[in-house]
Amino acid sequence: MSDTEKTEKNADKGGDAESGWAVGGTVFAGVLMLVNGILGILEGIAGIAKDDVYERLGDYVYKFNLSTWGWIHLILGILVAVTGYGILKGAEWARATGIGLAALAIVVYFVWLPYQPLWGLISIAIGIFVIWALCHDRSSTGSTTS
Repeated sequence: MSDTEKTEKNADKGGDAESGWAVGGTVFAGVLMLVNGILGILEGIAGIAKDDVYERLGDYVYKFNLSTWGWIHLILGILVAVTGYGILKGAEWARATGIGLAALAIVVYFVWLPYQPLWGLISIAIGIFVIWALCHDRSSTGSTTS
């Protein structure tokens, strides 16, 4: 196939540069989800194993026992890490699941903000990027172009 034919074929898909950015963003979103999930697992283990790792708040609307927060982070971290791995492998189920889990993680980290504000804001930003990348890429991440 000549370069002109490849360019025309990519133009039909939405443009070469745009498609490249979207596919690269999807791979990066998968890596971010995998790493963020592993960090969530570690954060959950820390909250479960030692209830005084995080600063206890006085009067907060969404107050849970810190062990409960540990379990929330552990379970969410496992789900996010598995989904991130699925995105990297190009699994069909992973994209929609990733969008849903990223939205759930944004809510969880918003409620978690008083305990760890900086990490909460970083995780919210990661979640927003993941949602954008997974919604924007319309190609299959597991397929190869010829």
